[in-house]
Amino acid sequence: MKLNGAAQLDFKKQDVERAYDRWAPVYDLVFGKVFGKGRRAAILATNRIGGRVLEVGVGTGISLPQYASNIGVFGIDISEAMLRKAQRRVDRLHLTNVEGLAVMDAEHLEFPDGSFDVVMAQYVVTAVPNPEACLDEFARVLKPGGELILLSRVSADKGLRYKIEKGLMPVVRPLGFRTEFAWSRYAQWVEANRAHGMVFIERRAVPPLGHFSLIRFRKVGVIG
Repeated sequence: MKLNGAAQLDFKKQDVERAYDRWAPVYDLVFGKVFGKGRRAAILATNRIGGRVLEVGVGTGISLPQYASNIGVFGIDISEAMLRKAQRRVDRLHLTNVEGLAVMDAEHLEFPDGSFDVVMAQYVVTAVPNPEACLDEFARVLKPGGELILLSRVSADKGLRYKIEKGLMPVVRPLGFRTEFAWSRYAQWVEANRAHGMVFIERRAVPPLGHFSLIRFRKVGVIG
């Protein structure tokens, strides 16, 4: 599904891959503490559900030590440089619950339908060319009863903040993310997927700056 395609502003997959390859050496230093509270909230929500988890955009694996040891985790990322750091972290900390790490496109997941109890994606939705296609894939690989847990920046739908965020897109695009992805697009997506059993559960603000949210959807099964 592709909504509001004009807003994608020529956001290209290869640009994202190159950007995060460049971020790999300093990612933990730059973003580790900044996003720490949001990351802990998302992992806590995941650990409460348990089962088998897909972490999309696993990056350097900074979240991996925080998962409960009885949870099986598979991590994917578009950046091979990021995944090399993640693998070193897994080996160093002996994280035996990590099933594997793989280079993979979030818009084209290489897993069968209904493979995971939780799909966790931290700061991914605003870093892909087609966010709705990405969300569709997350829903597809979820088991009925499973949850999609997102950490994401949510932009404004209108007003001065909307204009500023839209104007910043050409500046931040080379860094590997977008400033514009408003709540209205999440609402449109979940409404379009109600027939496939996706329902909204929760949205709450997380640091920093109040522009980021922990967002949860549940796959309740096919609704007639």
